[in-house]
Amino acid sequence: MPFLVDSVTSELNRQNLTVHLVIHPIIRVKRDGAGNFTDVSAIDGSAADGHAESFMHIHVTQQSGKRLKEIESAIKAVLADVRLAVEDWRAMRARMAQVIEELSSVPKAVSKEEIDEVREFLKWIYDNQFTFLGYREYVHKSGATTVKIERKNGLGVLRDPATVVFEEMRKIESASDRVKAFVRSPEMLMIVKTNRRSTIHRPVHMDAIGVKRFDAKGNVVGQHLFVGLFTSVAYSRSPWDIPLLRRKLKQVTDRADFPASSHDGKALANILETYPRDELFQVSVEDLHNTALGILHLQDRQRVALFVRRDNFERYMSCMIFVPRDRYTTSLRLRMQKILEEAFEAESTAHHATLGDLPLARLHLILKTTPGAIPDYDVDALEKALAEAARSWTDRLSEALIQHCGEERGLELLRRYGDAFSVGYQDAHAGHVVLGDIELIEDLLEKGGIGLSLSRPEGTPDSRVRFKVYHPDKAVLLSDVLPLFEHMGFKVLDESPYRVTFGEQGGEQGGKLVMIHDFGLEARDGKPVNLDSIRDKFQEAFRRVWFGDGESDGFNALVPGVGLDWREVVIVRAVCKFLRQAGITFSQAYMEQTLARNGGITRRIVDLFLTLFDPKIKNRDGEADKIRAAINQDLEAVVSADEDRILRRFVNVVDSMLRTNFFQAGADG
Repeated sequence: MPFLVDSVTSELNRQNLTVHLVIHPIIRVKRDGAGNFTDVSAIDGSAADGHAESFMHIHVTQQSGKRLKEIESAIKAVLADVRLAVEDWRAMRARMAQVIEELSSVPKAVSKEEIDEVREFLKWIYDNQFTFLGYREYVHKSGATTVKIERKNGLGVLRDPATVVFEEMRKIESASDRVKAFVRSPEMLMIVKTNRRSTIHRPVHMDAIGVKRFDAKGNVVGQHLFVGLFTSVAYSRSPWDIPLLRRKLKQVTDRADFPASSHDGKALANILETYPRDELFQVSVEDLHNTALGILHLQDRQRVALFVRRDNFERYMSCMIFVPRDRYTTSLRLRMQKILEEAFEAESTAHHATLGDLPLARLHLILKTTPGAIPDYDVDALEKALAEAARSWTDRLSEALIQHCGEERGLELLRRYGDAFSVGYQDAHAGHVVLGDIELIEDLLEKGGIGLSLSRPEGTPDSRVRFKVYHPDKAVLLSDVLPLFEHMGFKVLDESPYRVTFGEQGGEQGGKLVMIHDFGLEARDGKPVNLDSIRDKFQEAFRRVWFGDGESDGFNALVPGVGLDWREVVIVRAVCKFLRQAGITFSQAYMEQTLARNGGITRRIVDLFLTLFDPKIKNRDGEADKIRAAINQDLEAVVSADEDRILRRFVNVVDSMLRTNFFQAGADG
């Protein structure tokens, strides 16, 4: 029998088995009356005594146990379908010949021109352009609102009346008005895809060719339904050479009325020639005309466009999407697929992408829907959503820069930064975040030093922040930067480095590199971080420590924890160093922890110092007395005797000071 090898291997692939080897000789064997093997007559299948039998030896990924039984059952089912189709093949062809003969008499509801074309098409089908797999006859009653299967004349895979390949034909009574109208319409020929995938030859949805039967008054009284697969010729031959399609194409070109030798005429002819063949068989002249002209108008415009066709039985939506060729990627296809699946409450069952020499790529999606439950949709709105999905990161950057900086400055920055950011950065950043990074990098390139940015992305817990370090020429060493965060009261959760490389379009910055280190930080004590109040102080403190103007120790935790700035931390650190020289018994680490745990008192100790020595303060003694009173009140709540002793020593040192150089400007101002 034909189709044995490809049908079995297709089933094994459907079972997610990798086929490593297939050996499939035809061997003539001898068997006794009971069917038992007795001898090999010829191993090459050549003419000799015995029967020609197909042997298939297949190596697949190793399986065991229950899985073997499942595979065996599946293969038996496939072979049973092959046997049904092959045994009834001649009968199905004979039935097609009978249908062609029946069409000699023209029903009143159908024009002679149409019926002649249908007959020519069926003759073309009969002439080995269609692999017949099944046949069934339906009888329509009560004005084509009730459908009954003729149970005795089924052939091939439709021999069993219980076999379902076209579920909607069984549910006409509950179908939508749109579907009922299609069934009752005088269109003689119906070409659609079945619900069932073929188990024979190719694992695709079978093609169904329905020929309606009419009574003397022109009413639909039944339908012949042939299922199978169009052969490769149906897909490779020009549609102008295929009956039915040629008539459909001529009707479209006649309606368009373009001169054949004109630019539009040639473009339309090419569109129709390359139109998805399955669609061409199924689409109406009206839909084909509108879609073809829509595609024609896209030829000189590189934009995203969507064309939608609803299946006559509402089983699926056929969506053709045109995308600028250089934008088409698998990830874009998946994004677009998701948008349409959500819009139609559907599931994608097939996709076909065509990337030729034209500026636009074509993506054809088939989305399985629920008959009678397709949501209302707006093609224009869907097209805009798809266009947004197809926009590149550079497109969005261009729009943001022009909107933020004006056209001239925005395009200048786009030339510099359009290709500067790494792919990893583009995947993780968008919108105002990128604009902020560009501003900081521009400032860094102009003034030197490093750039810093403390932020909290939306949805991030209050105890966490992101901190970016922008460093020119090379990456920073993690061993240098991580201790700074630890001393400032944060745990480092993660770090993402991004390269910003300026190419030839970078102007005077061409060839330069800026590294962005994006750190995820969490407060060590788990408390919320008041970002707005500490941002500037935190960044300045980090900058000063990084360049050596300040020390890196645990006192820096007072910046985010208490709200001190980096110079105010110097006051606390100086008092600590003095106490250590004066012989205090507590370590610096313990004093750091004590001041951090008692932030309110620490803040007042610093305020006391500033009040006593800031030259701008006038009512010095009165203000100082108020602060001392507040400190003494707060000390009453300190539980630890050691911490109480440390805090009082800090107050004592500040009160004992006679003068300071804290407010004296250096040579650099």
